[in-house]
Amino acid sequence: MTEQFSYLPDTEKDRQEMMEAIGISSVEELFSEIPEAVRLREAIRVPDAMSETELMKQLKQLAEKNHTAEDYPIFLGAGVYDHYIPSVVDAVTSRSEFLTAYTPYQPEASQGELQALFEFQSMICELTGMDVSNSSLYDGFTSLGEACNLATSTTKKSTVLVSSAIHPQAREVLQTYAYGMEYTIEDVALKGEITDVDQLMGQIGEDTAAVVVQYPNFFGGIEDLKMIKEAMSESKAMLIVMANPLALGLLEAPGKLGADIVVGDMQPLGLPMSYGGPHCGYFTVKKKHIRKVPSRIVGQTTDAEGKRGFVMTLQTREQHIRREKATSNMSSNQALNALASAVCMSALGKQGIQEMAQQNVNKSHYLAKRLSEKGLKVVNKTAFFHEFVVKLDKPVDDVNEALLQEGFIGGYDVSKWIGQDNCMLLCATEKRTKAEMDAFVERLEAVSK
Repeated sequence: MTEQFSYLPDTEKDRQEMMEAIGISSVEELFSEIPEAVRLREAIRVPDAMSETELMKQLKQLAEKNHTAEDYPIFLGAGVYDHYIPSVVDAVTSRSEFLTAYTPYQPEASQGELQALFEFQSMICELTGMDVSNSSLYDGFTSLGEACNLATSTTKKSTVLVSSAIHPQAREVLQTYAYGMEYTIEDVALKGEITDVDQLMGQIGEDTAAVVVQYPNFFGGIEDLKMIKEAMSESKAMLIVMANPLALGLLEAPGKLGADIVVGDMQPLGLPMSYGGPHCGYFTVKKKHIRKVPSRIVGQTTDAEGKRGFVMTLQTREQHIRREKATSNMSSNQALNALASAVCMSALGKQGIQEMAQQNVNKSHYLAKRLSEKGLKVVNKTAFFHEFVVKLDKPVDDVNEALLQEGFIGGYDVSKWIGQDNCMLLCATEKRTKAEMDAFVERLEAVSK
C-alpha cells in the first residue's frame, strides 16, 4: 500500500516528534552554533501584518504614484517605441500552453508552438526579402553581434566597418562580441545624419569582413542600401543590415538591395516597452549561409503517414555538437516574445502593417513640419521614418524636465553622437494624435528657448 503524505503545516505535536528524533529539546538548540554575540534577540521592527484587502488598497495607492506612457503622450523612441498592440496578442500569449512552455525539444508534444515559430520565420523572411530566418534571439543587438561573428568566420577576415549612425548601445554590445571573438570594429563617419559612403569606400580593405548599417538608422535617416552595396562591389565583405521590421512594411526589403545578413528587434511589432525589455531579435540570411545561423530553425516536414508536422532543425550550436564546431553558444531565447510578434503580424496582416508604417511616416513628418514652422531647426536633411533630430537652444535634460512638468515625455539626447550641442531625437508613432502633437509643439517651443 502506498504511504500517504500530508501537505498540511506542521503542528506542535509534529515539531515535538521531529525534535525528539534528532535529540534536541527546543528549536533554540538548532541555532547553538551561532555565537551569542551575533544572535538577534530583540523583535524585528516591521509593521503588523495586513489583511489582503488592506494590502491591496495600499499597493494600489503606491502604484498610482507612477506615471506611464498611458498617462503622458510619449515622444521618446531611440530603440524602444510606443506602438499599437492588438489585444489578441496578450490573449494568445497568456494561454498556459504558450506562457509556460519551454524549448520545444519534443515535437510530438509541441506542434502548436513549433508551428507558431515557423510562421514567425516565414513572415520575417517576407518582410526582409531573405531566404532563411531563425526562430529568434534575445534582442536586436545580440542578433547584430551574432551576424558579425558569422561574417568574420565566413570570410576569414577580422575587421568590421560599422556606421556611426547605428544605435550606440548596439555598438557597445558589438564591441563585447568583437573582444571575445578577436576581431576589430572600425567606425565609419557620417555625412549629415547618414553614413558617408565616400569615406566607407576608402575604408574598405582586404581585411574587411563586413559593413554594418542600420535601416532606418539611429537618427531616423533612411540609408541608401543600394548605393552602399555598390560601394562594396569590389570587396568580398558582407553587408549586414539592422532593420526595423515595422519600417520594412514600406521600405524596400534589404534582401532585394543586396544585404547578406538582415537582423533586428521585433519590439515594434507586438512587444510592450516594459522599461526596455525583454525583446526578441530576428536573424535572417541567404540560403548559402543557412548552416551558420545561430539559435534554432523550425522546419516543416511530413510524418510517416504523410501528415504535415513541424520540428526543430539545423541546431548547430554548442548544446548539440562539439563546441569547437558550434556556430554560437546562443541557446535559449525569448520564444514567447517571438510568438507575440507572430500573433501581432498575423492580426495586422500585410495591409495593416503597411498602414501602420505609413502612419508613422505621416505623423513624424507632420510633427517635424510644425516644429520648423515654430522656428526650431530639424537636423535631418534626408528621408526619415518615424524619428528625427531637432536642435534646441537649451540642454536636452533641462528641456525634458520642463516637458515632464507639462505632462509630456520628451525625446532622447543625441548631442554627443551627432556632433552638435542640444540635439533631441524625437519620435512620433501611429499612437500620437494631432491634438497631442500640436500641444507638444507649443510646449516644446515655450520651454526650449
